[in-house]
Amino acid sequence: MDWGFVHKTWDKWASTNIGPRLPLKAALLVNFDPTAPSRLLSTLAEQEGIKVNIIELRHFVDFIRNNQLQTESFYIGSHQYLVTTIHENWFSARCLNTSKPAGEGAIVMQTAAYILVALYEGSIGPASCAMAAADQLTAQLGRKNL
Repeated sequence: MDWGFVHKTWDKWASTNIGPRLPLKAALLVNFDPTAPSRLLSTLAEQEGIKVNIIELRHFVDFIRNNQLQTESFYIGSHQYLVTTIHENWFSARCLNTSKPAGEGAIVMQTAAYILVALYEGSIGPASCAMAAADQLTAQLGRKNL
């Protein structure tokens, strides 16, 4: 795995996509091997705009590994999300306990070696911008089969 490429790509992508007046409020990049035994912990490769602990991360990865997308909700930090749309390599979710008037959401994309969690504030327009931003990073990682 080319950690240098991933870190450099993340830094460049995060600087133009995460923050105030940018498409995303936060993002996580999680090392993920769906074929590995579940007792092996996934690790957090990168994070920006949010701090997630390893226990929260484990519950989220188990949610994905156990394919509970249609039957359960998941947590990222203190926010609970419900999956609203499922596609082959990604899904979207809305926050159930937000205090933001326009709401909050998450785009979760899986590559060969990572799970990207892109968090945004707002509804349809911001969701489209978040999706474009998330797709940009996963496409770059996909070029290296990561």
